Amino acid sequence: MAEWFPIFTSAFVPLFIVIDALGLPPLITSLTEGMTFREQTKMVHIAILTALVVGLAFLFFGRLILTLMGISVGAFAIAGGSILMVQAIRSLTTGHMIEAEREEMVAVVPIGTPLLAGPATITTLLLLTSQLPLNIVLAAFVANVVVAWLICLGSYRILRVMGHGGLKAVSRVFSLLLAAIAVSMILRGLALSGIIASIP
Repeated sequence: MAEWFPIFTSAFVPLFIVIDALGLPPLITSLTEGMTFREQTKMVHIAILTALVVGLAFLFFGRLILTLMGISVGAFAIAGGSILMVQAIRSLTTGHMIEAEREEMVAVVPIGTPLLAGPATITTLLLLTSQLPLNIVLAAFVANVVVAWLICLGSYRILRVMGHGGLKAVSRVFSLLLAAIAVSMILRGLALSGIIASIP
């Protein structure tokens, strides 16, 4: 156990950073504005399940999938960033990223992927599996998904205290941050593809 924990931590920490579960509540509030609490909870479950399935698929078959489809991680990052940018622009111009009755869609894209299980997470999983035992990386990823699920489920109660006006303001601010995340993903994808120099 004493030897297992440091190895587990070396896998858990980088995944926790790239998944960024602590930054999810405001972003989810922005993405789900207008939904009922029941719809939001359903959306969280779908998003977490999507992230888990995508993460596990790439954990076990990532390199094979990308190779067979002829897709580079850089191209995947550019595509994910483009999707986030469209959602952010829609929110800033119309006040909604997606219609409330389509919570399944926003749960899968962009929350499930690429926010939770996006290019950064996939790249980290692929890197960790080349350095650490697969069972350790698997345990670290599942633990991060559980943490993200708990944070997302509790986020609505926390943010509801701020009131409707506060949530509207947070939604607009984080729509801008979502656009910044999208730009960062696109730049990372361009760098991974060798189109531009590496970014800090």
